[in-house]
Amino acid sequence: MKGRLIAIGDIHGCRREFEELLNKLKLERYDRVILLGDLINRGPDSAGVIALAREHAHLSLLGNHELRLINYRKTGDPTHLKKSDYDTLKQLGRKDWAYMNAMPLTSYDREHGTVLVHGGFLPSLPWRSQDARIVTRIQVIDKNGAPCKRSEAPRAPHWSELWVGPPFVVYGHTSRAEISRLKWSLGIDTGCVMGGKLTACILPEKRIVQVPAREKYYEP
Repeated sequence: MKGRLIAIGDIHGCRREFEELLNKLKLERYDRVILLGDLINRGPDSAGVIALAREHAHLSLLGNHELRLINYRKTGDPTHLKKSDYDTLKQLGRKDWAYMNAMPLTSYDREHGTVLVHGGFLPSLPWRSQDARIVTRIQVIDKNGAPCKRSEAPRAPHWSELWVGPPFVVYGHTSRAEISRLKWSLGIDTGCVMGGKLTACILPEKRIVQVPAREKYYEP
């Protein structure tokens, strides 16, 4: 029996909204929930989000926030950290670290010709060969063809505007007030932690299910 493939965008410690979205989705036995990374940081309950993920998610992908904390734990170098990371570090236990360390970069669904990822891809390279620094952090592409943040090149095109599949890509990381629908991609980070919405996409029909944030937890 086949279930639904359900992608959920950046949760960022918003456990209450995550739980509400899971309830709204009315999960059934064969459904596969895949979280698109950045489960942690900025919001109030990163450990609670990971606990729900262990219980309900088929898979959680690596986001730049998980990568940053993993790198800090490996090196002990505090330059990896940002202010909100310290609250998260106090919450995380052994099972949480084990869960984050097992996160893959991508999930490819051959049946639907769709790849799920946290950040995205450089269109100039084969998507399978791109490393964690690119796929967890990319937003726009500068005039030299290099991946960077929107703040670093505000007039540069978003990678998704240059992406020509297949595969179709469902991604998070770039927060927007509304989802971004293009021919070959769908961006579903709708800024829950900043007072927006938490978004799920049900494949293959690309049906959107959302819950609003209960409050604004983080001001960028």
